Amino acid sequence: MLSFALFGGLFVLIGASWGSHSFTHTMSPRLHFRLYHDCYGDIMTMETPGVPCDNTRMIACGIRGSEMFAEMDLKALQSYQILIKEIGLRHCVDPALIAAIISRESHGGTILLDGWDHTGLKFGLMQLDKNIHRPVGTWDGKEHLLQAVGILTDRIKAIQKKFPSWSVAQHLKGGLSAFKSGTEAIATSADIQADYVNDVLARAKFYKKHGF
Repeated sequence: MLSFALFGGLFVLIGASWGSHSFTHTMSPRLHFRLYHDCYGDIMTMETPGVPCDNTRMIACGIRGSEMFAEMDLKALQSYQILIKEIGLRHCVDPALIAAIISRESHGGTILLDGWDHTGLKFGLMQLDKNIHRPVGTWDGKEHLLQAVGILTDRIKAIQKKFPSWSVAQHLKGGLSAFKSGTEAIATSADIQADYVNDVLARAKFYKKHGF
């Protein structure tokens, strides 16, 4: 009787272990927020002044300016929310950051003509330059986002390797800048495109608070 009880208890423990393992892999990406932080840093702790203020942008600038533009694109981006979260989980990139890049690059695709910018050089939601990359898939599809976010993570890793003494925040900011202008364009931290990076981070924080 004792042996049977011990065996039964062991079976329950194994079953519970299997159950929890299965649950972990079927859990909603929304519940796995730590995965995004562990790879490239927590965007919510990174300082950013938002889009810079100058003579041409005295009203729509700073944090409020970035949030204003992000809010304008929110409805368009919500239609891609599930896909963005899937891609974010695949590449271990915060979905809010992906959403922010899409907002900055193409306003959620609303300004594109058949997926291209007005020059016919940049393609897709994340605007890959055809002179540098060979875009794949449809402009608003999974293949495009997998490719584009993969390029982003490659650039972040390249910056990590190039500047090992930089902080996590500097690596992410450098990677964002390299996504825009190339890794070779960054020789020091002063080469990080502050306009682009600060605006993207401010928009990302907005999207993080709105379900991404």
